[in-house]
Amino acid sequence: MTTGAPGRSPAEIRRDIEAKRLQLGGSVEALRTRVNELTDWRRQAEEHKQQLIVGAAAIGFAIGVRAMMRRRRNRA
Repeated sequence: MTTGAPGRSPAEIRRDIEAKRLQLGGSVEALRTRVNELTDWRRQAEEHKQQLIVGAAAIGFAIGVRAMMRRRRNRA
């Protein structure tokens, strides 16, 4: 069977359409699963807990340094 070849029977065309429909359905389901995994913030936070802690510490340090610099500038 050649895809798109003239002279294919209606049964061959139906079979091809059904095969593509099943393949597309599987692809859509796989994509839906992957999107759900990637957008689940609780799961992402659990998987990347160490990075979140380090990031929060760095941001806290930066805020502290900035506050200290402002305090010094205001006293002068």
